[in-house]
Amino acid sequence: MTEFLADASTEVVELLRETAEEMVAMFGISKAEAVARINAQWEEQDFLERSDIVLHEDDYYWALFIYFDGNVPDWRADADRSSWSVRPAPPRDSVCWTLAEA
Repeated sequence: MTEFLADASTEVVELLRETAEEMVAMFGISKAEAVARINAQWEEQDFLERSDIVLHEDDYYWALFIYFDGNVPDWRADADRSSWSVRPAPPRDSVCWTLAEA
């Protein structure tokens, strides 16, 4: 069992952890919040196949996709994101929060 709610292969869990770390670095959120956001995105997903579609993108892509609820108008690292709409974090009493805040 991992911090993620999705059933995932070792390879996908590694990608999800990298995605959480990317979100922490890019958006200044806690690891607990990043994991909660990932869990909200894929709470009941099954990522057990090696050819799973989630592996076709990298952690940078998924960090932006999840944080901005799929609405990413500019994928460049230096894009001005100040006016973009951020997907709200899951409620604190949600099952998505599997890590304690540090």
